[in-house]
Amino acid sequence: MKPTYLTKEGLQRIEQELKHIKDVKRPDIIRKIAHARELGDLAENAEYHAAKEELVRLERKIYQLESTLSRVRLIDKNDIQTDQVRLLTRVLVYNETRNADIEYALVSPEEADPVKKKISIDSPVGKALMGKQVGDKIEVKVPSGLMTFTIKEIRPPA
Repeated sequence: MKPTYLTKEGLQRIEQELKHIKDVKRPDIIRKIAHARELGDLAENAEYHAAKEELVRLERKIYQLESTLSRVRLIDKNDIQTDQVRLLTRVLVYNETRNADIEYALVSPEEADPVKKKISIDSPVGKALMGKQVGDKIEVKVPSGLMTFTIKEIRPPA
């Protein structure tokens, strides 16, 4: 299986999410199922079936998080070099299509957050930036069309 590269903060976030699901959400759903059983006739009990479906979704999420945690490789932000775009670097690019500078932080898919300009290394823009250097120009096909970027600066992680 492919390793999952995370920062210490990313690892803690996933561990906290898993703990919350196991300690809070799962017991709550189990209580809902028990309550629905008490209402009798399970064949006609929509509340029971909804809770069971919710539990199945939750168990899948637990499996996914545990699988991710089993493959984690921690990355020390202090070890990141800035001679080229890499995982965890921050990249200042000039977006020629929009005539604007944008800074992206390249992160693992598990830590991606487009609102915070943290893009996955598996995204179209992330893939195109990886391994490039200051001054390189790239074209990226994105859902809204073709975008052209020029790399202005590569910075260490924040």
